[in-house]
Amino acid sequence: MRRNTLLLSRRAFTTGLVGVPALARSSFAQATSIRLGKQYGLPYLPQMVMESQQLIEKHAAALGVPTLTVGWLTMGGPGALNEALLSGGLECINVAPPTLGTLWDKTAGTPLETRGLCAVQSMPYLLVTRRAEVKTIADFTEQDRIAVPTAKISGQAMALQIAVGKLWGFANYEKLDPLTLTLPHPDAMQALFSGQITGHFAVAPFYYEELKRSDMHTVLKSYDAVGGKHTNGLQLTTKRFYDANPRICEAVRHAHEDANAFIKAHPRDAAEIYARLAGDKRNSIDDLTKMIADPDNDWTTVPANIMTLVEFMHKVGRIKRMPGSWKDLFLPGIHDVAGS
Repeated sequence: MRRNTLLLSRRAFTTGLVGVPALARSSFAQATSIRLGKQYGLPYLPQMVMESQQLIEKHAAALGVPTLTVGWLTMGGPGALNEALLSGGLECINVAPPTLGTLWDKTAGTPLETRGLCAVQSMPYLLVTRRAEVKTIADFTEQDRIAVPTAKISGQAMALQIAVGKLWGFANYEKLDPLTLTLPHPDAMQALFSGQITGHFAVAPFYYEELKRSDMHTVLKSYDAVGGKHTNGLQLTTKRFYDANPRICEAVRHAHEDANAFIKAHPRDAAEIYARLAGDKRNSIDDLTKMIADPDNDWTTVPANIMTLVEFMHKVGRIKRMPGSWKDLFLPGIHDVAGS
């Protein structure tokens, strides 16, 4: 079912590009529709709540945009989402902090300048392995393969590089990169179960599912690699879309705040929404509720540890410019929070 969802999402994305003017063209009036892109897993629960409860539509109407049409697309990794945002196929995308750093650096000073509207949540990545003898990342060998959403540039890939740099010295931060390969999380979990790969740097609920099996265990937690809780997902848009549609962007941000408040207050109801929209038939509602209520998972729009990841990107030459603070990476609506 997930494979079919991905295929349909890609088809919808391709179709959308045909009929939508590219953002690089001349300026446009306030939009009457918005399309948002996400990936697989529990980190996208706030968007599922927003979709289920039509929270963007609700806030848009309150802000004077009463007939806004909202569309949702699911894709397998940040690469497709980035392309969709910059080509005009999507107006907002939910991606990890490394993607924000990359797009902010590459698009600065252009109409497509990309910044964050808000954080989506803080959640860890867990590197899970099926090899009993692998106790730390130092135990992986050349024969191992570790799945990440996008090799080298995803949040998981970067957390692994940071951990490698701490273990073997910064100059060797890419030491384990040859072991990584790009796979969407549903495919990676199945590959881990079947023995095609030996490690999966996963998001929830996939690592919860993997760790239910007695032959699986955790090797690395991203919170430990970066020195504390970090933002897992960010809602991004282009400055051009923001400048032309400030009320819609405000509605998106307020919708995220409402969704996170709902998740905290009603984790079981949120679990039912996730199970329905994600098509999750492997996990019970009780199990999903426990995952959602896990203290590691902070349902907040406040950016956390963004600068830790962006500083690493600058140090290794992945971005040329270094922001003065996290606020340089975000649009003004979120600047009044205590981010990092």
